[in-house]
Amino acid sequence: MCGITGWVDFQRNLQDHTALLERMNKTLEVRGPDAEGAWIKEHVALGHRRLIVIDPCGGKQPMRKTINDRTYVITYNGEIYNMDEIRLKLLSLGYPLHTRSDTELILTAYIEWGAECSRHLNGIFAFAIWDEAKQQLFAARDRIGVKPFFYAQMGSSFLFASEVKALLAHPEVDPIIGEEGLAEILVMGPARTPGVGIFRDIKELRPGHALLFNRDGLQICSYWELVSDHHTDDLETTAAKVRELFQDAVKRQLVSDVPIGTMLSGGLDSSAISACSAQVFKEEGRGTLSTFSVDYVDNDKHFNVNEFQPNSDAPWVKLMAEAIQSEHHAVMLDNEELLQNLTQAMVARDFPGMADIDASLYLFSREIKKKMTVVLSGECADEVFGGYPWFHREEMINADTFPWARLVSKRIPFISPEIARRIKPLEYVEARYQEALSEVPRLSEESTTEARMREMFYLNLTRWMPTLLDRKDRMSMAFGLEVRVPFCDHHLVEYVWNIPWAMKKLGEREKGLLRYALKGILPQEIIDRKKSPYPKTHHPDYLRTMQKQVLQLTEDAQAPMFALLDRQAVRQFAEQDLTKTHLPWFGQLMNVPALLAYWLQLNEWMKRYRVEVDI
Repeated sequence: MCGITGWVDFQRNLQDHTALLERMNKTLEVRGPDAEGAWIKEHVALGHRRLIVIDPCGGKQPMRKTINDRTYVITYNGEIYNMDEIRLKLLSLGYPLHTRSDTELILTAYIEWGAECSRHLNGIFAFAIWDEAKQQLFAARDRIGVKPFFYAQMGSSFLFASEVKALLAHPEVDPIIGEEGLAEILVMGPARTPGVGIFRDIKELRPGHALLFNRDGLQICSYWELVSDHHTDDLETTAAKVRELFQDAVKRQLVSDVPIGTMLSGGLDSSAISACSAQVFKEEGRGTLSTFSVDYVDNDKHFNVNEFQPNSDAPWVKLMAEAIQSEHHAVMLDNEELLQNLTQAMVARDFPGMADIDASLYLFSREIKKKMTVVLSGECADEVFGGYPWFHREEMINADTFPWARLVSKRIPFISPEIARRIKPLEYVEARYQEALSEVPRLSEESTTEARMREMFYLNLTRWMPTLLDRKDRMSMAFGLEVRVPFCDHHLVEYVWNIPWAMKKLGEREKGLLRYALKGILPQEIIDRKKSPYPKTHHPDYLRTMQKQVLQLTEDAQAPMFALLDRQAVRQFAEQDLTKTHLPWFGQLMNVPALLAYWLQLNEWMKRYRVEVDI
């Protein structure tokens, strides 16, 4: 993976602004620690930071290619998994290919297919291509949105980058937040509505979309979307197809010229990926697979069973590592270090995020990077196959709002009354919810139950999953670690999308169909294990520290977050005995300590990013 940035302006000579491109590119150094590059002409400047994964010598960027006296230049972040097929197709069409890199394949695909090139790609990507003859920039983002792409249009300038911090490095992009951004941070956060860049002038290219910028302006279009159709395969055929698509995705994503391993929690999803990876390693004579798990020092002493976390990972990790004979590495995080890295995790994401859930992945990625450059992760199986509690509990299914944010009303008392009047929190959430429902591709003659579950899957795939993918990308790329997500393979997603809920919940189990499809691949104990999410700290010191730090902030007259939050309400809450308070204010894992940590991140974000509120 890499970091990309660029600038197009038809009214100024960008060759006079090389230092500014360098400044933007420098902010992405951690995403691409192995190399940097720039390509600048009169009206375009492209920057690149490279993490070397495939073809160390041939994949340098920005990459230029000239065909029939026409020049094309690409800056690209991602990984393409159908390289062999695309290579053969382009060679058969007479194109010369001089490297083994997927960068050249994408660039050549654009030369052949133009704006349709993205449809030919299977992978995770965000790229921009400058077409010198047409004097235009074409950019696209992968179908699921695994790789990021932000942009800003300021006067005659069009700017883009992998991360928001690179855009803010440009003097024409100010860290100003308006009513929409405030509502996103204070009510939707740490989720983010697709397309919204929080800051007033910054937007996000949505997954499955492409853009074109030339002298006529900016055009954006969708090149991929979910299509609803009646599923006609019986159970055995469906399970076999799921197994085939999954195994194919894993095998494709194991291609690498650098060390590659897997994350292993002992849960269904990561265990399936690790088992398939170990089998591929064995078949191809690639040695022993390395697996990695994460937990916290002393968590075994403080772990409490609850509806969202029924058991700890350690015994299951051991079982799986022994079953597949992997070289396993258990990463143990210290709670003090976790606390110290809440700010670093926020900076990696560019926004207040999932607090300790972000920081723990940040530290986990740091440790993995010491041994690996690439790992595969089980992210997104729950969204694709229906693993979360809100797929299975009637009160959550029928909540008529985003199921991970059912308690949004509990957050409103903490918002400054003036800010609340301006952003209208409940109305904002309702509008975003209805906006999401309006996008659902409906299917005629579908039962009421199946229609509602289709809505639930759409909400999860397009509104919840991006939060986790943002987290995965930023926390891992903060250390130049590439994380691949086989369950996001678009062929698998498209097929499972139309499998009826009655079949997906086979045996009345979360991800019942996936469990059935994995029989013979995993030990039965793993198949039967109840879903348990990403581990979090249960140490009481974490809560106590969060309370202490929030209370200290309430005494700081200069604390910027109190331009947004009600100081007295925050103080009264933080003064309580919160050890027995259960308030899952976001998702499964973000309870009271995470709410406090989110406020701390909010305050630090406003300071570090010099956030200006303009409403």
